[in-house]
Amino acid sequence: MDACHHQLLQRHLGWAHENNSMQKIKLHPSLPDFSRIVYGAWRMNDDVDNAPKDALTKIQAALDVGITTFDHADIYGDYSCETLFGAALRLDSSIKDRIQIVTKCDIMLKSEKYPERHVKHYDTTPAHIKASVDASLARLGVDVIDVLLLHRPDPFMDAAATGACLDELVKMGKIRGVGVSNFKTWDWNLLQTNMESPLVTNQLEISLLARETLTDGTLAQAQQAKAPPMAWSPLGGGALFIDGENDGGGAAWRLRPALMRIAENYGVRTDAVAIAWLLAHPARILPVLGTTQIPRIEKLGDAFKVDMTREMWFELLELAQGHEVA
Repeated sequence: MDACHHQLLQRHLGWAHENNSMQKIKLHPSLPDFSRIVYGAWRMNDDVDNAPKDALTKIQAALDVGITTFDHADIYGDYSCETLFGAALRLDSSIKDRIQIVTKCDIMLKSEKYPERHVKHYDTTPAHIKASVDASLARLGVDVIDVLLLHRPDPFMDAAATGACLDELVKMGKIRGVGVSNFKTWDWNLLQTNMESPLVTNQLEISLLARETLTDGTLAQAQQAKAPPMAWSPLGGGALFIDGENDGGGAAWRLRPALMRIAENYGVRTDAVAIAWLLAHPARILPVLGTTQIPRIEKLGDAFKVDMTREMWFELLELAQGHEVA
């Protein structure tokens, strides 16, 4: 493929990048551009002092490598991460115009902050979704949420009521788009058939160690719906880099030599190769990465330096699953 044809293909798919810089992608024509790599804020309050200035440093480090999309949930940090992020934004309000906010709702944690709850459960009622959106807007200190995700499929969901509520929030301008997280194809279809607004993404566990979505129809549906999925835990929660063979079936141990060889060829870390494996998939996956270490944030764009060929992709798949494809 010549360079001109490659650039035309990139534009057709809705993303482009130059000189290994951060790609941008359209989840839907009605939404702003999202960075192809998303910064996950679930560990943002892990630091000892949890100071807004430290959170701001992480946000700025992400922006410096071209990451403009930030992933939240109301429950992260026992309902504290959105508040910390909002406090950081108040230190530099100009950042609000440069970023896209994704957040989630519907998981009801047992927490000291909510002593009336006796059991962890899900709540997809219109009353809870509307209250959660208002609370997230206040905690984050923003005027609109770019994409609201339902965090888990709710087996007790009234799809007609939930869908109408989500449509109403879009029309009210409180959210720009709607997506889901951890939904199977049937969960997606049930909700989508009860909505006017399109579902724009499904945030799923996808990595070299979590490959079920490759073959269970979930990624196929994402491509059919033209809804690029997001990948949570794209490095297997760190298990991909555990030393020794006791790594959940030996997949990480089998993968390590190939990851190291490819990383050395491209002058990157092995985690960049694992992310490049996801980025290469035609579903246009957006990996969500949540490191709190500034040097690692500064390297998050290195995945774009790896030219993941089809044979390299299948080599890593074969090593991960422990056998060649049929």
